[in-house]
Amino acid sequence: MTIKVGDTFPQVQLKYIPYDSTDPNACKSPQILDTKTDFAGKKVVVIGVPGAFSPTCSIQHLPAYVTKCNELKSKGVDLVVCVSGNDFFVMSAWGKSENVKNNIIMAGDANGDLGRATGLSLDLAKVGMGSVRLTRFVAIVDDGKVAHLDIEPDPTDVTVTGIDSVIAAL
Repeated sequence: MTIKVGDTFPQVQLKYIPYDSTDPNACKSPQILDTKTDFAGKKVVVIGVPGAFSPTCSIQHLPAYVTKCNELKSKGVDLVVCVSGNDFFVMSAWGKSENVKNNIIMAGDANGDLGRATGLSLDLAKVGMGSVRLTRFVAIVDDGKVAHLDIEPDPTDVTVTGIDSVIAAL
């Protein structure tokens, strides 16, 4: 069953590697992002994408969030999280390549836990990307509740999940 506005955002534990401004090329130990405890009392934007480094994600989707992240934060967003079905090392490398720094947490959902828990998983085995990936979505989670949710009708495009839609929803 797919989550909807008003639902409690499901609790999963994602992993990410924090950005270290003192040593940007370092590969630190992964940290846990618990969607229940770390989202509690906060306004969080969750960006779900099918794959790090994929053309749509790297050209059309993530760069606008990087560019306008401060605008989200000026509208009361405490945390911005980009999640993909990749592992946390790949997400860290993608974040470095996109100059994300500390602005967005680049979290991996390599086991598909978030995709299954939200009902937003996508089978991309036919194109060689694995059977449990996230579809392209964006959610505004306010104190653990889904306040806004947009799901792309075509996950190879960015029409409703771009930054401007999120800013308008805030």
